[in-house]
Amino acid sequence: MDILYIVIVGAIAGYIADVLMRDNGFGLIINIILGIVGGFVGTWAFNKLGITIGSGWISDIIRSAAGAILILFVVGLFRRGR
Repeated sequence: MDILYIVIVGAIAGYIADVLMRDNGFGLIINIILGIVGGFVGTWAFNKLGITIGSGWISDIIRSAAGAILILFVVGLFRRGR
C-alpha cells in the first residue's frame, strides 16, 4: 500500500510541477518519477529550512511538488546553458 501511495502522490506532484513550470516537455512517466524524487528533495529542503506545513497527504503533495519544481528549475538551468 505504501508503494501505491508514493506513486499516487508522485503522479499528482509531478503533474502540478509540470503545469507550474509551463509544460517541461517530459512525459507522464518522467513526471511521476520527478514527483517521487521531488518528495525526497522537498522533504529534505523543508527540513533544512525549518519549514513545517503539517502532516497528511496534502502536505506530502505540497512538499513533493516543491521538490519536483526545484528539480525542474535546476534541469532548466542546465538546458539553457547549452
